[in-house]
Amino acid sequence: MKKSRNNRRLHRARRIRAKISGTASRPRLRVFRSLQSMSVQLIDDENQTTLVSASLSDIKGAKNNVEGAKKIGEMIAKKASDKKITEIVFDRAGYKYHGKIKAIAEGARAAGLKF
Repeated sequence: MKKSRNNRRLHRARRIRAKISGTASRPRLRVFRSLQSMSVQLIDDENQTTLVSASLSDIKGAKNNVEGAKKIGEMIAKKASDKKITEIVFDRAGYKYHGKIKAIAEGARAAGLKF
């Protein structure tokens, strides 16, 4: 039986998630991408809390494309620096590292987050 694209992504996500974990000093940057929007969260897995979040709807005039993804990366880095967070662990949630996912990571790196 052939698996759907989303089931293959979820399988990759479980495999990645088994290896990484976020802490209060080095939270996990979780990415979610849908057909209409994108969102990111900084998560402390030890306390099971979301420290900071950002989505495409938070940015005026941003579209669901690579430029919008870069703006989300820059926005999450700015919010993280306000909370004095400089280092993170990147959780791409099974998405392949290209296009919008890569743009989010590059935007966050350019704004000062260390992966």
